[in-house]
Amino acid sequence: MKILLISDVYFPRVNGVSTSIKTFTEQMQQLGHKVHLIAPDYGVPSSDEAWITRVPARSIYFDPEDKLMKYREILKLTPKLKGANYDILHIHTPFVAHYAGLKLAKALKIPTVETYHTFFEDYLHHYLGWIPKSMARGIARMISKSQCNQVYGLVSPSQPMLDVLYSYGVNTSSEVIPTGLQQNSFVEVDGLAFRERYGIPANRPMLLYVGRVAYEKNIGFLLEVVRLLIDEIPDILFLITGEGPAEESLKHHVNHLGLQKHVQFVGYLDRTTELNACYKAADIFVFASKSETQGLVLLEAMAQGTPIVAIAELGTASVLVEGLGAKIAAESELDFVEKIHSLLINKEHRVALGLRGKEYALQQWSSAAQAEKMLALYARLIVRFHENIEKQLIGLESQQT
Repeated sequence: MKILLISDVYFPRVNGVSTSIKTFTEQMQQLGHKVHLIAPDYGVPSSDEAWITRVPARSIYFDPEDKLMKYREILKLTPKLKGANYDILHIHTPFVAHYAGLKLAKALKIPTVETYHTFFEDYLHHYLGWIPKSMARGIARMISKSQCNQVYGLVSPSQPMLDVLYSYGVNTSSEVIPTGLQQNSFVEVDGLAFRERYGIPANRPMLLYVGRVAYEKNIGFLLEVVRLLIDEIPDILFLITGEGPAEESLKHHVNHLGLQKHVQFVGYLDRTTELNACYKAADIFVFASKSETQGLVLLEAMAQGTPIVAIAELGTASVLVEGLGAKIAAESELDFVEKIHSLLINKEHRVALGLRGKEYALQQWSSAAQAEKMLALYARLIVRFHENIEKQLIGLESQQT
């Protein structure tokens, strides 16, 4: 099968969409399928560019990490893409990639499928602050419904997210296919060496957040949890890994709360050399986002045997199971504090919970199984697409006679 992907983000821009694309692509390539990606040019190439076409892109003033591909530059690729005889086009983001992807697919006469990676209803108002929150949510719902109904097939990383899309009025043929974990997520690593490298004492209680440092991730809530937790665990450390538009605001909040000795920002970590060790080094992974379509970082933490305290809402509700690597908390600072404290003072329970999570992640969330599901969906969409074209042609012929 020859598969064309298009996305408004990819490495070196680190986020869940980039990770999902890379994970599925590696599995499909191992199975002998040809995959090609159209993505923005960040001026800094990722490690493997052979299967990627980089498109000139503009900066976005309210989100400097991201780039906006130039629509006309994408369409200039049409003659070359026609000659490659792709079978399907998979859209991964709802910005320029969505509209250019629809245009390309029409020219190439192939079906489109789109993955709904981001819960924009709980996202957009953070970046369009001049618009009332209720209005921003309404706009996000309207755009999501329109875009999802424009493609031939739809993928949701979780059933709760798909249920939300159905409530919008989305009626496209849909399937739940989460991003799975690669085997390298389970590789044995040295958490103590990571702590030493970042000046963290081996016995210091450490909480960890990994992900985009963005407003919708609810990291401010976790800072309040840390503030309360100091009364019980005076030497607690909260490590924040990643970068994003909320970083400066959160640093100011840390100063305001007097948490400078308890919070450490370490920026992006290389997925192949440091990130697994970071998960391993933590005593507990904490997560309070309510806008995740899946929550892949939760599974990555489990893969390293790190127990989790998190809110189970939307996509994370399909990942988290109480007792299987996780304690599920309400959006209550006191509930978070109680659950974190109970794990920190009982190492035996903490380790056992982490080991159950590792086994759960290994058995239920392999990337190979999810890639097979995606390929089966592609095959069904391709067959149905060409059957519909054939029916249309027969209908035209009958009208002419």
